[in-house]
Amino acid sequence: MAGVSGQVALVTGAGSAGGIGFAIARALVAGGAKVCITATSPRIHDRAAELGVMAHVADLTDPAQVAGLFAAVEARLGPVGVLVNNAGMVQTGKRVKRGQLADWSDTAWAHHMALNINTTFHCCRAALPGMAARGYGRIVNVSSVTGPVVTIDGSSAYATAKAAVTGMTRSIALEYGGRGITCNAVLPGWIATASSSPGEIRAGKRTPVGRAGTPDEVAACAVFLASEEASYVTGAMLVVDGGNTLQEMKG
Repeated sequence: MAGVSGQVALVTGAGSAGGIGFAIARALVAGGAKVCITATSPRIHDRAAELGVMAHVADLTDPAQVAGLFAAVEARLGPVGVLVNNAGMVQTGKRVKRGQLADWSDTAWAHHMALNINTTFHCCRAALPGMAARGYGRIVNVSSVTGPVVTIDGSSAYATAKAAVTGMTRSIALEYGGRGITCNAVLPGWIATASSSPGEIRAGKRTPVGRAGTPDEVAACAVFLASEEASYVTGAMLVVDGGNTLQEMKG
């Protein structure tokens, strides 16, 4: 089982010690990957010190900073063979309130698109040419059940962007499958992270499993999709939600 051993892996949005991105990075390190983690704030250096990995501060909504990120990773670790696009949902220092669709300002709508779909696009665009030239690549996009499967009142902008991530995932899988590249998405449900609200934790208790999920449980799925063994899995949407979207009656 080669897994991810020896692969150069880039994980975005890994600044929170209790978040999904950090858990994925930790699992990749445990699997023998050479890892770089990135976030928009200097706290990423604290996370990197905990794992013994490379860190790089970048705003992934800016294509120039994305290009700088990939250049820095290649110079230090080698070309990126595994890309995990976890950045999204919230950005340090920038928060947007919930709202119904007709109430979104152009600025707030653009913020959600920039944070949740443009970041993924910029990183995929930067990674794909090199992966295609080398004949190997694994892309794992962290989307959400919100948008592709279900939605929440007041979250139309976020839901739209996350649904777009799954559309991009399928397109990459189709266009690059013949060049040794797989692209899949993980769709978390109620996951207990450092940013979870009490209401979200309560919602997790109403899943068939009876609890919120953990970042490590999402990470296990992401690392499988990032592995060499997942070579015949592409364009897949792996829902990690404790069975929540199966039930009509949620108590």
